[in-house]
Amino acid sequence: MRLLIPKTPLCSMALALCLLLGALIAFPSPSAAETKDALHIAYVNWSSSVAASNLVRAVLQDRLGIPCRLVETTADSMWRMVASGEADAMLSAWLPDTHAAYAAANLDSVDDLGPNLEGARVGLVVPRLTVGRPTTGTGITNRPVVTATSIEDLARYGDEFGRRIVGIDPEAGVMRKARLAIEEYDLQGWRLIRGDEQAMIKELERAVRRREWIVVTGWKPHWMFARWKLDFLDDPKNVFGGYENIHTVARKGLQEDMPEAYAFLNRFHWTADDMEQLMLWNEESGRPYAYENAQRWMRAHPDKVASWLD
Repeated sequence: MRLLIPKTPLCSMALALCLLLGALIAFPSPSAAETKDALHIAYVNWSSSVAASNLVRAVLQDRLGIPCRLVETTADSMWRMVASGEADAMLSAWLPDTHAAYAAANLDSVDDLGPNLEGARVGLVVPRLTVGRPTTGTGITNRPVVTATSIEDLARYGDEFGRRIVGIDPEAGVMRKARLAIEEYDLQGWRLIRGDEQAMIKELERAVRRREWIVVTGWKPHWMFARWKLDFLDDPKNVFGGYENIHTVARKGLQEDMPEAYAFLNRFHWTADDMEQLMLWNEESGRPYAYENAQRWMRAHPDKVASWLD
């Protein structure tokens, strides 16, 4: 027996509406279901930020059963999003120097949970390459390719460096400091090349391979220090500041809204060696596997993970 439906505009519209409602009931919007009660972490596409954010996401989801979403943005927007409540937390606040300007504008509107990693550093970095083999037959180290040891030396070696500093995204704190360093050290004719971390690393890798002079904006912890012999240039005018810490920052009200997640974020703390291990895994396998590498790191460090959840 066939069901006969009158072919009128009204009946057709009613039938279409019923079918649509039925489909919505049977197949609810995945985006709405996935983001319900999720904790949103703002991060920047830096190796350190990618590593920390994915590790926290893995602990939240795998151990606490709390959905977590990562939101990629820029350094200034990361602070703004947490301060305005658009994001719940960030794990990449470099204090007290690198993100001083962002902290001054937003710190009253957020909860600073303190350092999740201590002993970080930013500045201008050069490779320590040597001419020929690493040592002579007598064991004496050969002459270095790049002889600059201080930011003050850059003016003298402008031709060798091509009068350029290879940087990352323009709103990063290290880029703000680099622009200030060009002024403070009177580096006339020097350019700060904007880009992203991956482009900067490619330039550095090419220069190391060709044994060429290069200076880049760098920070530690970073996997590149494990791969190549690199040194920070001395900074006698202290433009970049000294050693600092990477802080966890949360939005106001998160402690009341998600106390279990907040308690974990408040206890999350690791070392530069811990982070560099995870960053190196991400570099070797590719960042699309950052979450899987974070889960691998959790399996390799069960006691540390347990200490965050105690």
